[in-house]
Amino acid sequence: MNDSSLDRLQLSLIIEPGDPRLPALLERHEPGKVLAAASGKDSLRVPTGWRHRAHTAPDAVRVLDAARSHEMRWVTKHDEQWPKQLDDLDHAEPIGGVTGAPLGLWVRGPGHLADLSQYSASIVGARSCTTYGADISRDIAADLSAHRITVISGAAYGIDAFAHRGALATGRPTVAVLAGGVDVAYPRAHAGLLEHIMADGCLVSEQAPGARPLRPRFLARNRIIAGLATGTIIVEAAARSGSLNTLNWADQLGRVSLAVPGPVNSASSAGTHAAIRSGQALLVGGAEHIREELAGLGAEQADEPVGPATAYDQWSPGLRGVYDALAWDPATSSAIGRLAQTSPARTSEYLASLTAAGFAEHTGGKWRLLRRADLR
Repeated sequence: MNDSSLDRLQLSLIIEPGDPRLPALLERHEPGKVLAAASGKDSLRVPTGWRHRAHTAPDAVRVLDAARSHEMRWVTKHDEQWPKQLDDLDHAEPIGGVTGAPLGLWVRGPGHLADLSQYSASIVGARSCTTYGADISRDIAADLSAHRITVISGAAYGIDAFAHRGALATGRPTVAVLAGGVDVAYPRAHAGLLEHIMADGCLVSEQAPGARPLRPRFLARNRIIAGLATGTIIVEAAARSGSLNTLNWADQLGRVSLAVPGPVNSASSAGTHAAIRSGQALLVGGAEHIREELAGLGAEQADEPVGPATAYDQWSPGLRGVYDALAWDPATSSAIGRLAQTSPARTSEYLASLTAAGFAEHTGGKWRLLRRADLR
């Protein structure tokens, strides 16, 4: 890691992500100079609050060493995995007092973030979604993912979760952008979902490992969800839904902004309908419409034919479910069965098959993923 990336990491431990005062400073000065000023070692004027926090912030090297031991990596604009489209945020006007490209991103999972986000769509919407919204978001995500368009969302309850699950059902990676550390399962009930996402895709956050997802951090997180994606689709949003903030970012960044209508009398879709009426978002009726709109920004390359079938493609749904429940860290058969929603007998049978085929390993009374089954 070069000095600039380490300086960016130290700054991220001092300055709350999305601080609108930072982009102008970094446009004129190197991160090291801004860091020196915050630490009282340079005369450059910086906010007093930064100086106060610099004295109590953890050391970047120690944070990095601890993160690496848990397979978390720090990615900045100097790295190959950096999604260059995020740099557009440095030229965006603040929304809700937040703007600017991230100093860097914590990434957890094997997915190559720049490659995954090159042809991608963010799907956001209500946490308290209806059955209609859940079905629509899951179906759209599955279709887009099957056409090699990466689904990006925030792993929250409701539309976010169904979007991730729709993508995972196709065996393709998905990206979750979190408001807390990538090692913090939030909401706690989505710990299993986050493990599945991390198996092939990645978890992403500006927040340092261990950081809790405070309310303002969700608004800062939304600009990353919109900034990473080629386009944003909103499915079910009430009149004051927080997901409209993500749509606002997509609109300001000049990305494709799309909305799926709901029943005309549905309060759950009032915000969605308002975005369509105002012209902020284009009405779409399904994944085919979405792919047509995304194609204008290069996503037509996502329609390349799918190659020869993998081992995963040839398995039964039950065997796939148990495979999906496996992680790189060992787990008991009962824990795997609960995640896969499979009976103990079937779980044992499927685990034995996966072990015999070399995709799983049985050690110390637990099973773990040994190698991927969905790669050609």
